[in-house]
Amino acid sequence: MVHLWVRAEERENERRVGLVPEGVEVLKAQGIHVTVEESPDRIIPIAHYREAGAEIAPRGSWREAPADALIYGLKELPEDGTPLAHRHIMFGHAYKGQPAGQALLKRFGAGGGMLYDLEYLTDETGRRVAAFGYWAGFVGAAVTLKAWAAAQRGEICGPVKEWEEQGALVREVAGELDGLGLPQALIVGALGRVGTGAGDMCAAIGIEPLRWDIADTAAGGPFPEILRRDIFLNCVLAGPNTPIFVPREAAACPRGLTAIGDISCDPTSDFNPVPVYDAVTSWAAPVRRVAETPVLDVMAIDNLPSLLPKESSEDFAGQMLPHLLRLSDTDKGVWGRAEATFMDHMA
Repeated sequence: MVHLWVRAEERENERRVGLVPEGVEVLKAQGIHVTVEESPDRIIPIAHYREAGAEIAPRGSWREAPADALIYGLKELPEDGTPLAHRHIMFGHAYKGQPAGQALLKRFGAGGGMLYDLEYLTDETGRRVAAFGYWAGFVGAAVTLKAWAAAQRGEICGPVKEWEEQGALVREVAGELDGLGLPQALIVGALGRVGTGAGDMCAAIGIEPLRWDIADTAAGGPFPEILRRDIFLNCVLAGPNTPIFVPREAAACPRGLTAIGDISCDPTSDFNPVPVYDAVTSWAAPVRRVAETPVLDVMAIDNLPSLLPKESSEDFAGQMLPHLLRLSDTDKGVWGRAEATFMDHMA
């Protein structure tokens, strides 16, 4: 019997979950044993999982879970160096040269476990089967617009906290832009999930951004049009062929660019296309000011969908459910491809 163990997220400000109670009912009907850890933070109360028939376990007890359990979470595990013996389904951020990712792979090597990286669950064409991208784009554009509005008032964007639903977020951003006019925005990666979300947020307040995709950046830069816009939203997943969109020297260049939303947010990768900054930002400090005259603020929050935890959880869980139903065949399909990717990087 497949045993899926939904762990509590241990990262601060993380309320999302990859399985909703309705999904528990579907999995159990197919003979899958589901354990859900208690969590004081999860957007969905534990009582709903209990009612759906899940076994309930204490927070953090995945460490003592049966050896055959598949541990399902979203964000990073605590960086405590302990060997990892289980099979884990999560965003590992381990395959692009990130230092923390390399340490994670060593833990799997020491414990004999396996990583099914959610970023690398792909169909036969290489497209990801489940992603939070749309909501990352929507929220990332919103926070970047807040940053631009604050800069126009001679301020820096203050702390953010989760919104109960997207309408409340749109209303807040529209209110902060009131009296300032609408900025010019440029989105790279506009045709993907992330770019679509960013474009929808812009449209919700009346901005029609310039939308670029692969064909528009194929020449490899430089891209002076980016520096002429008020806002740049990067929605491209970094890779070895990704061009530089905003080079280090841009901070000192003449430009109209005031706010960057690096929604893809991979500053420690060898392939970072926005090397004007080198560290993620946070809910408490949403932007990093990399230049003063003129101002240039970078928004690089790496858990943006958590700011709309209900919508993003329901969306992602719906995308994942068909694949969780196939966990009895982890050597095939999306699971087999994810395992092969893991083994390639371990080698």
